[in-house]
Order: sequence, then C-alpha cells, then structure tokens
Amino acid sequence: MFDVGFWEFALIGVIALIIVGPERMPGIARTAGMYAGKAKRFIAKIQDDVGEELEVDKLKEQLNAMDKDANIVEIFDETKQAISDIKTDVDKTKS
Repeated sequence: MFDVGFWEFALIGVIALIIVGPERMPGIARTAGMYAGKAKRFIAKIQDDVGEELEVDKLKEQLNAMDKDANIVEIFDETKQAISDIKTDVDKTKS
C-alpha cells in the first residue's frame, strides 16, 4: 500500500529522536508499536469479514442453483406423472 522502505523508517526514527529526545523515545516507540499492532489486527479482521461475506455470497449462489435444479426435477417428475396418467386414460378408453 505505502512504499516505505528501510531508509524512510530510519529517517523518521532519527527525526523523532531529535525532536522527542532519547529519554522519551522508547515509550513513544512502544506506543507506536502498540497502535501499529491494533491497526494490523483491525485490517486483518476487516479482511476476514470481507472474505466471509464473499463465501456467503458464493454459497447463496450455489443454493440458488441447487434450488433451480430441484425445481426442474420436480417439473420433470410432475410431467412424467401427467404422461403416465394420460397413458392410463388412453389405455382405459381403448378397452
């Protein structure tokens, strides 16, 4: 996402060291690391949620396709039954 390499981080670290001083730098680094970890976990959670939603959408599509197939099978069964009934009626009229 951001193209930040080693030298950019080193420059930011040197500038921060000059501005805040060496005695406060460890606390600030620890706090920055904590917030970076929280941000990373937040982004990972969002990615997981989006992935789950995509899986749910795929499952819904599959269920809809299966439902359509089930409807087709029911129509075929009903058609077969109707043809069978017609054949029975025709056979009865011939006799």
